[in-house]
Amino acid sequence: MIVAALLRGPVYFGVLRRSVPGVSERMLSDRLTELGAAGLVVREVDEGPPLRVSYRLTESGAALEPALGELARWANQHLMDSGPTVSGRRP
Repeated sequence: MIVAALLRGPVYFGVLRRSVPGVSERMLSDRLTELGAAGLVVREVDEGPPLRVSYRLTESGAALEPALGELARWANQHLMDSGPTVSGRRP
């Protein structure tokens, strides 16, 4: 969800937090650090005042867009209308 939110362009931390339902500041910070270490996200500091931190996808991160689109398409086809399952099979 973080990568999907960043596909639209650079986003400030607070805006990104509101874009990802249920994520705490700590969890978002940890995931952004991991995505940065993987070379998918870049952290940029605007010196301000006020000091603001934004995040953007690297070229490698942006290259995930087609895969995320296909995954969303698959989920819409197979998960949204599937209803409850038992052992991976529909009742």
